[in-house]
Amino acid sequence: MGSEARLYSLEQVAERLGLQVRTVRSYVRSGRLKAIRIGKQYRVTRESLEDLTGPAPLAVPRHRHVEVSSVIQVDAVSQETAGRVTNHLAGAARAAQDGSALRVEAIYDEERSQLKVIVIGSLLNAANVFRLLGALLEA
Repeated sequence: MGSEARLYSLEQVAERLGLQVRTVRSYVRSGRLKAIRIGKQYRVTRESLEDLTGPAPLAVPRHRHVEVSSVIQVDAVSQETAGRVTNHLAGAARAAQDGSALRVEAIYDEERSQLKVIVIGSLLNAANVFRLLGALLEA
């Protein structure tokens, strides 16, 4: 039999649900849980069990993905400094360390002398960009 047609004993159902066998048996007798009688014993299909409990939860991915998305606003920046910072950040984006994608966009507003930097990537890469940005702006 395939896994789709698996039959469970009332004891197995009780164990899976954390119930007493007596409770599961009363569910069968009341019609709350559909079961097939084979000889003197009941068997419950996976489908019937899911009708009672809902479908089995999807497997949780084993590889966790964490991503940072951040907007950094820097005021009182000259166009020359903004250009220098943007060039360094573009280089940092190309040299992402952990093999994951890193996206860095910089937008300079000349009228307000304001630089906005958008960073999207892993925690490690984003932290490196933040350190670099801090060093470039303090210089």
